Amino acid sequence: MAKLGKRTRALREAFAGKANVTVEEAIALIKDNASAKFDETVEVAMNLGVDPRHADQMVRGVVGLPNGTGKTVRVAVFARGAKADEAQAAGADIVGAEDLMEIVQSGKIEFDRCIATPDMMPVVGRLGKVLGPRNLMPNPKVGTVTMDVAQAVKDAKGGQVQFKAEKAGVIHAGIGKASFDAEKLAENLRAFVSAVQKARPAGAKGTYVKKISLSSTMGAGVSVDVNSAVTE
Repeated sequence: MAKLGKRTRALREAFAGKANVTVEEAIALIKDNASAKFDETVEVAMNLGVDPRHADQMVRGVVGLPNGTGKTVRVAVFARGAKADEAQAAGADIVGAEDLMEIVQSGKIEFDRCIATPDMMPVVGRLGKVLGPRNLMPNPKVGTVTMDVAQAVKDAKGGQVQFKAEKAGVIHAGIGKASFDAEKLAENLRAFVSAVQKARPAGAKGTYVKKISLSSTMGAGVSVDVNSAVTE
């Protein structure tokens, strides 16, 4: 059996016996043990009582974190004419139409969020097999198919986070950086949990939020008392 590294052993010792702690305790534990050479992302995982394979149990939405994510988000916008100009003025990193489609088809995807005006969806729709698996396909439900491209670009760059339940009913998202103040991370976490709660689908039965865990990019995970993270 391979020997555990010094850092791994230290993490295991620090997190030993820690389970279902309060939001504040979990964040303090993660911040104290985020010792990578870069500013680690604090990530949340929520296990939900849903089966996303059923349309009436899909959980999907978007939330603006009050303190941002600490991440630089590159935004691509599919638009023409005046709307393309608006997107560029709002700070979009890449703007185009068929030319942008060809870039994406070539496998060059240098953006984290994709926005489109409704009239561009016939073009964007041809990229479903490329953008879909990366969760980059524009969707009106999360505000990325819109005529107000300027606001969509500002929201994306200002700390907006999209979420979508995976096959096992788990949602993952980054809610800030380990360098953030503990209070700001707690605010972001509770805002995120609240948004997921509000997105509860009609088909969800029984316990909706089953488990909440927090971790940093290189750190161990710790389970959070669900009631501690719920604001309503």
